[in-house]
Amino acid sequence: MSNELGTRMRQLRKRACLTQEQLAERAEVSVSTIGRLENGRLPEHRLRTLQKVAEVLNVKPEEWQRLTATLDGQPPPTDPAEVLTPSGTRGEPDSAAQPEELVPTGQPGEPAPAVPPAAQPGPTAPAAPLPGPGPAMSPAGPLVDAAASLAREVGRRWQREEKHRRVHDPFPLPVRYQPASAALMDRPENIQRLQPGVPARDLDLNGDLRTVADTYRSIESQRLVILGRAGSGKSILAIKFVLELLAAPTPSLRVPVILSIGSWDPLAITPRDLLVDHLLRDHPHLARTTPEGATLAAELVDSDLILPVLDGFDELAEALRGPALEALNATSHPVVLTSRQDEYARAVRDVHAPLVLAACIELADLTVKDLAEYLPRTDRLGDSLGSRGVTGVWGDVLDELRVCDTPASSRLGQVLGTPLMVTLARTMYSEVPGNDPVELLDTASFPTGRHLEEHLLANFVPTVYRHRTPERADPASGQRNRDPEQAERWLGYLAHSLTTGAHEHGDLAWWRFGSSVRLPMRILYTALIGGLCMFAANWLVILFTVSIGYGRSVQAPAMVEVTVFGLCSAVVFGLVHCALAAMGRTVAVPTQVRLRLAAVAPGVEHRPVREILTRFGVGLLGGSVLGVAHAWTNALFRALAGTIPHADLIRAAIQDTLAAGLIFGLTAGLAFGLIAAFEAPVDIAAAATPMRLLSVNRSTATRQFLVLAAAVTVGLAVCGYVVVGLLQQVLPWTLLWPLDAALLLGAVGGLGGSAAYVLALTAWGQWLTVARFWLPLTRRLPWDTAAFLDDAYRRGVLRQAGAVYQFRHIRLQQHLARVHGRSGRVTSNVKPGPRRRASDERASSEGR
Repeated sequence: MSNELGTRMRQLRKRACLTQEQLAERAEVSVSTIGRLENGRLPEHRLRTLQKVAEVLNVKPEEWQRLTATLDGQPPPTDPAEVLTPSGTRGEPDSAAQPEELVPTGQPGEPAPAVPPAAQPGPTAPAAPLPGPGPAMSPAGPLVDAAASLAREVGRRWQREEKHRRVHDPFPLPVRYQPASAALMDRPENIQRLQPGVPARDLDLNGDLRTVADTYRSIESQRLVILGRAGSGKSILAIKFVLELLAAPTPSLRVPVILSIGSWDPLAITPRDLLVDHLLRDHPHLARTTPEGATLAAELVDSDLILPVLDGFDELAEALRGPALEALNATSHPVVLTSRQDEYARAVRDVHAPLVLAACIELADLTVKDLAEYLPRTDRLGDSLGSRGVTGVWGDVLDELRVCDTPASSRLGQVLGTPLMVTLARTMYSEVPGNDPVELLDTASFPTGRHLEEHLLANFVPTVYRHRTPERADPASGQRNRDPEQAERWLGYLAHSLTTGAHEHGDLAWWRFGSSVRLPMRILYTALIGGLCMFAANWLVILFTVSIGYGRSVQAPAMVEVTVFGLCSAVVFGLVHCALAAMGRTVAVPTQVRLRLAAVAPGVEHRPVREILTRFGVGLLGGSVLGVAHAWTNALFRALAGTIPHADLIRAAIQDTLAAGLIFGLTAGLAFGLIAAFEAPVDIAAAATPMRLLSVNRSTATRQFLVLAAAVTVGLAVCGYVVVGLLQQVLPWTLLWPLDAALLLGAVGGLGGSAAYVLALTAWGQWLTVARFWLPLTRRLPWDTAAFLDDAYRRGVLRQAGAVYQFRHIRLQQHLARVHGRSGRVTSNVKPGPRRRASDERASSEGR
């Protein structure tokens, strides 16, 4: 098959009228690589290298499939009409025939798996390498399967989100765009990837929601910046762009993936690592490893199979926008970036360059005509109430906006020029009986556009949390009536917690709730949990032995010893948390794996040996510290008893320290290594949503506790027997390790240590102890935190972005955080209920 591949490559090169040297230069490979490729002497061709060459040669999809089939050793096409001639012609009966599908299609209604589109012929000789149809890969390769599954999951996810945001109710707002300033985009020749001296064509960068995907396809560099003011519809346009790409008859091979970058630190994380981490978080099945040892997520990114849609460049800290733009400019890979215009323009000035090779569009404001067509249809009772007419409650407001000869109408028209404010106004006035939008024209209550925006933002939460009769037919919906003032206070705390880190971010992740508590308090409760768990385990074992008649009645010295051992354990766990804080790892990351016996079965993908060894090393270190603490606790009580000479006491303490350190360390290391061996990546059915990922982590934490408890209990007895036997062979010591005492000690360590680890050092444990206990106890969150978050999502206050929640819009988050930070709690300017006069809502000038 290698000779067949070489023949085809020579035919394609001759058809393009290129020498080997010219092809090598334009594909950015060596001439010897081209020679080996054409002579069939290269035993294993890198797919990325083949793809670079194919891009320069303008290989069509059907030709590409034959090349990859030949590369994989599959039989080439037998139809002579499909074989290229040396001149580059073909005997195809219909050159417009549809190419074969790269992978089988999904279920009806799902986005089809991606296939590589035909390269667009340029007006002159082939230009420099373009990021064209996407990377090369085998039609049946694991990466194609992973990309197809990812495409289906991304499509389903954003279809659900589009439905949840009611984008099509009653119809999508007409978000339009136009070319941005030339100062904010690269030169047309660079965007079109033209050779020197070739004139650039005019780019058509005008369109709307329906044409954004076509506009992107017309950009040769496949790099686009979407600008717009706050609330102008950038995120909605990005969602529509992704769905249109996935739903196209011949979609791009790259899978578009939206990720919010407000929390990205470009000084510490590269764009590549950012994308890989996002895929692993939101699509846990991509944690599976390839034969090369990398995860599927990393392979998809490295193979150029992902189109990143970076949402929220303006949400980065101001000092990080320049480095972020420079990091994105260090690569020419396809990308889509959204931002507010002013923030992006400042970053461009700071680095003296826009996003290289990128076209730039700017979203336009909604017009009065758009409002007149949309707002009346959101008032469902407009036609039924004769006094209101077909325009419903919006009639007087729209009449005033059409005239537009007063400061009030001009100001309101500007405020309602963004889809965000239109949505807030619709929620407050079209969906709540008795509210009259005419009050928005009251200049005494709202002297500026800022006051109008704050009024709409401040009333959004009370409006969506107004009392409603629950649906009896849908008791599982999770929605319940909550006090609007309490809901505002809780949401304000969540919004404010997103601003307490190094820089503001928008991802409301359940595993980060503990980071909202100050570090000294986190260290204290970690130590407290560790001490209480070991203390409780000691007492459980003592009571069990007494109940079965094995041990004697509990004496005062034993009670003191148990208490001191619990305190020592608390100190150890507190020191562990301090060490993690010093390494910057105070936030536990949610696990992306399950514990299954099938994980060690033949033919099932195993965890890397490096991961198992790493877990063993961590357990060895932590167990050794606990063993030393146990030995010195015993030595302390012997010293207090005064029954052993000091010389013998010191010798015994040294012996116990060495033996206990080795025994506890080996036991913990083997137990954690065993846990790693049983781990299997979460499958596609468990693709992450916040609550689903929480459920996976809860079940995994439970299994970790059971496995660790059993492993430590048995391991202490076995490891103790082995270690004591070896030490007696090489050292002149007399050591005893009775089996019954070893099992009891193992039970204490297994139950207490495992419980302390799960509750204090895992993501689910921190969620349980902080978000479900401490924060509700201090009235910062409700006791049913998970149900509250899900309810806020259903009401439209939050949105889901993979495994995290986000506020519906950054403006809403900033408003709640600002008011909470100012007063310690959120208080709206109005009370929820029927129509409110503007005079009752006069805003304070503070913070405006």
